[in-house]
Amino acid sequence: MAKVAFIGLGVMGYPMAGYLKTKGGHEVTVYNRTTAKAEKWAAEYGGGFAKTPREAAEGCDFVFSCVGNDDDLRFVTTGPDGAFHGLKQGAIFVDNTTASAGVARELYAVATEKGCGFIDAPVSGGQAGAENGVLTVMCGGDDDVFDKAKPVIECFSKFVGLMGPSGAGQLTKMCNQICIAGLVQGLSEAIHFAEKAGLDVEKVISAIRGGAAQSWQMENRWETMHQGKFDYGFAVDWMRKDLGICLKTASDTGARLPVTALVDQFYAEVQAMGGNRWDTSSLIARLRNAGS
Repeated sequence: MAKVAFIGLGVMGYPMAGYLKTKGGHEVTVYNRTTAKAEKWAAEYGGGFAKTPREAAEGCDFVFSCVGNDDDLRFVTTGPDGAFHGLKQGAIFVDNTTASAGVARELYAVATEKGCGFIDAPVSGGQAGAENGVLTVMCGGDDDVFDKAKPVIECFSKFVGLMGPSGAGQLTKMCNQICIAGLVQGLSEAIHFAEKAGLDVEKVISAIRGGAAQSWQMENRWETMHQGKFDYGFAVDWMRKDLGICLKTASDTGARLPVTALVDQFYAEVQAMGGNRWDTSSLIARLRNAGS
C-alpha cells in the first residue's frame, strides 16, 4: 500500500481515483477545484480530501493528475499552491492529462531537479474505460521511474506501456486521436451514404463489421450515430483541444496531417451547430445538416 494523491475529479479522474482506493488498497487523498466534489469522493470511497494540490501531495509516494490542458496542469503542479511544492524527495508524479509533449518535458525537468520522478501518462478508453477500470495508458519517462509507477497505474487500466522518454506518452496519445478523427469521419460518411442510398444500415454494418472496415468506433458507435444520439463519451470540445495539440506538434515537427486538419474543421462546424458537448461521433450530424 502506498500513500497516493489524485488531483482532478472530472468524469475520468473521479473513477480512476476510486480504483486506486478500492482495487489498489492505497491511502488516497484527492483534490478538486470544486471542493464539494472532493468531499463527495471522500465520503464515497473512504479517502481524504485536501484544499490545495500542495496539501494533497504532501508526504505522498505517488501523485496523479487529470486536468484540462497545459495551463491547468501548470497551475496544479508549479502554481502558488501546486503539488510540486509539496512533493517529498523520491516521490513520483504521474500526469494522466492529455496535454502537449512540451509541458510534459518541462515538468519532467522540474521534477528531476527536485529529486522526484515524472511520468506523462495520457489515457485512452473514455469515460466508460475509466468507470470500468480498463483504460489504456501511454507513458513517457525514465525506465526505473516507470517500473515503480506501473503497478499503481494498473489499478485503473488494462494496458500500461512505456513509449519512450519524457513526452513520448503525449505523442502516442496524439497518434491515437489522429486515428480516431479519420475513423469517425469515415464511419459517419458510410452510415450517411447508406441512409441516403436507401439501405438497411443494420444489415450494412452486419455485412462489413467482420472485414477490413471493422473498428472500435463501428462496434460501439454505429447504432447511436444512426439514431442521432451523441451523449456517449468524449466531447467535441475536448476533441478539438486534442486535435489542436496534434496540429501544433505536426507543424513543429514537419509532419503532414491533411485529414486531421480537415476533420478538425468539421468538428468546428459541429460546435457551430451547438454540439460542443456532443460526443465525437456527432460528425454525422454535420453531414445530415448539410444535406437538409
